[in-house]
Amino acid sequence: MRELDETDLEILTLLGEDARRPFSAIAEEVGLSGPAVSDRVTRLQEAGIINRFTVDVDRSQLHAGIPVFIQVTGVDDVDELRARIGDADAVEHLFVSADGAIWFYARAQVQNVRRWLDGLLDEDVDYSVTLMDDVEWRPSLDGTEFALTCAECNNTVDSEGRSTRLDGQVYHFCCPSCQSRFEERYNRLEEGA
Repeated sequence: MRELDETDLEILTLLGEDARRPFSAIAEEVGLSGPAVSDRVTRLQEAGIINRFTVDVDRSQLHAGIPVFIQVTGVDDVDELRARIGDADAVEHLFVSADGAIWFYARAQVQNVRRWLDGLLDEDVDYSVTLMDDVEWRPSLDGTEFALTCAECNNTVDSEGRSTRLDGQVYHFCCPSCQSRFEERYNRLEEGA
């Protein structure tokens, strides 16, 4: 496995700005050929760094509901509520803070936001609603350093590292012994399930 470099970061930044940008246009900006960019993107996908390409729809142009930002506190089962909120069609972004508060941005599809939230949230949680005037989502890779971490020991994976795919999921390892320990434990768990 070759280490990730600044060119990979530039490619990711350009794809983040426009996932439909042709590889030839990216190649001009990063000083590579189109096929070399294609190879790097394929490698980033295989490594699990790029998971999918998507579209960013400006829902305000579609009149798709009332934009709200909601903070939920006093949650007993954060994971259960997070899953329920994440499954709601109107929710676009979901965040969980270190103290267990849930924040989410949604476009409520009804005129009565409180009624919509009462159907979505538990009665015993506290929440606050902020009506949004404008929203701009700008994912950035600034300040990002590439450091794949070993799935077994959490050490940094360097050029001597290895990767493997188990049941469709890519795992990275710093050394063959970490890979072997992880795969043995994974197989034992699979057999016991």
